[in-house]
Amino acid sequence: MWSRDFALFFVARAVARLGDTMLPVALAAGLLQHGYGAGAVGLAMAATSVAFAGLVVFGGVIADRFSTQKLMIGADLVRLGTQSLAAALFYSGHVVLWEVCAIGFVNGVAGAVFQPGVASTVPRLASDIQGANGAIRIAESAAQLAGPALAGVLVGFASPGGVFAAHAATYAVSALCLLLLRLPPLAPGSRPMGHVGGSAFRADLVEGWREFRARTWLWGVIAVWCVYMIAVWGPSVPLVATEVVQQHGPRAYGLVNSALGAGTVIGGLLALRLRPRRMLRAGALSLFAFAGFPATVGAGVGIPAMAAGAALAGAGMSFWGVMWATSVQTQVPPDVLNRIHAYDVAGSLAMMPVGQALAGPAATALGADHVLLAAAAMSFAIPISLLSVPAIRNLIRADAPTAGPGAGAASGRARRRRADGGHPPAGLALSDTRRAQTPGDAPASSDLLSHRPARYKPTDPLPQ
Repeated sequence: MWSRDFALFFVARAVARLGDTMLPVALAAGLLQHGYGAGAVGLAMAATSVAFAGLVVFGGVIADRFSTQKLMIGADLVRLGTQSLAAALFYSGHVVLWEVCAIGFVNGVAGAVFQPGVASTVPRLASDIQGANGAIRIAESAAQLAGPALAGVLVGFASPGGVFAAHAATYAVSALCLLLLRLPPLAPGSRPMGHVGGSAFRADLVEGWREFRARTWLWGVIAVWCVYMIAVWGPSVPLVATEVVQQHGPRAYGLVNSALGAGTVIGGLLALRLRPRRMLRAGALSLFAFAGFPATVGAGVGIPAMAAGAALAGAGMSFWGVMWATSVQTQVPPDVLNRIHAYDVAGSLAMMPVGQALAGPAATALGADHVLLAAAAMSFAIPISLLSVPAIRNLIRADAPTAGPGAGAASGRARRRRADGGHPPAGLALSDTRRAQTPGDAPASSDLLSHRPARYKPTDPLPQ
């Protein structure tokens, strides 16, 4: 697993996550400093989420047809430019909400191009896919420990503009690592074939959708995750940031968010050690721990209790993220993996902008503390819903076979047979899927766990 190329990808993901976890602190502190409130913070985050969720499906089609490495490098360079512009705006004191939202929207577009390639890159670099996902999650989590605290220091001793400048630098480092990456050639049959001309794009979209909807456990998780984004993650991201910053200051928020990162390190370590036969069942059970985070902030307890709740939440989300990512990556045929991952991410994040945009009005009408306590209650309902679906709780792990000549095509056929009860599929494959990134990981957008991930990603966590 620890080859030169995996190490480069490992560093790229860790450094990118470092910047992503600094961004919520910069947005909350910067916008509040210029007279905006919780609603503005939610809208700024929602701008990125809207662009990402709306376009990532198209990014998946592009990633299945072109070089994912070049696409990811280009996306990093675009975000290097946008975050440099944001830094200049905050340094100059010229902060207009629509301009911040526009920058976030462009970041979301770039993230939509970047994220699908993550799903197919990990299996190409490592034979132990769960171990690779666990290692990446630990690295991202370690970066998250430093990110919020560093952001708090930069805001306290410099300005929010310094955080945006540092965030831009992380994209430069990520792009350099990806440029130096030497990906192995794709296995035969791992590129979509047969679609040419003007109908190619639409045909690939339709094929990806058919493959996606053929997997009950996949769309079942996504359906539940839509509720999660509206009722739990969407409001928790801006309201936790706003409440902690307003009541205790940006440094306290950095400390709490770093505790979240410490929890995700623990979750990643557990994912490295534990190899459950029913991965999604084990992952769903771990999600119960997330309730502690919004509950402690909503209850207005002290910083130590908030940090403890954040650590539990991080551990649960991290473990779920690795289980989910490995499931998708090891059971989806490589020729449709990027598109499946894109549909997965789009569905996972589709409702996040709704939750984020409604956070401000809900907090105004009910009080931020009551909204966060309601989110904590829903954090128990989500894993119960996941465990109530037989296709989710009974999905059996299927580790990827050892790589070799023709492994991509052969493994794709084997996965299709497994999904159809061991019989050859009629028409399009009814294979069971694995997911490259957590529905709670958000990819390239700014959230408290920012997937990425990995996987942003069911967040993950907004994620690169």
